[in-house]
Amino acid sequence: MQTAQKTEAAQNTEGAQKTEAAQDTGSVPERAHGARVLAASEGQAYWFLGSKVIVKASGEQTRNRLTVLDFVNPPGFAPPVHRHLVEDECFYVISGWATFVVDGQRLPAGPGDFVYLPVGSTHTFIVGDDAPLHTLQITVPAGFEEFTAEAGEPVTGDTPPDTPLDPVALTAAAARHQIEILGPPPVH
Repeated sequence: MQTAQKTEAAQNTEGAQKTEAAQDTGSVPERAHGARVLAASEGQAYWFLGSKVIVKASGEQTRNRLTVLDFVNPPGFAPPVHRHLVEDECFYVISGWATFVVDGQRLPAGPGDFVYLPVGSTHTFIVGDDAPLHTLQITVPAGFEEFTAEAGEPVTGDTPPDTPLDPVALTAAAARHQIEILGPPPVH
């Protein structure tokens, strides 16, 4: 009986050492989180600053390596001027148009365009007036989905709630997630 327990303990130790070694060298662990496919409407959905956001991949699912969010921003939308202190932020534009303003530089982006915003860059964007902006937003490392959940509200209908934006609460929530709000949304 003791030999079987020692053998099991040795196997558990060996398995833990292999997992640690895989993490230390950057190689793939024996069993990563499972692969999956989500339909267009699947994932936890939030109203966030008047925009619909669906979490496609969270930190919990990606070992905190990245977050992927499906965003639909209404025509004319613009978030407050801000910067991320931890994450790089990327957008892949599916449909619609926006002008991204990054460290004072204006970058127009439309369908098929990819926008990269390095950590620490001061930025915002302004959605065109004629159509919603549909993007995949990717942040590396993960965590932005937690800010979205804290500052947003779960989707329960087809239109965003009439809750007015509280800039003080938004700024405090952003700070808890290593995001600095630097100014109001730009005016067209």
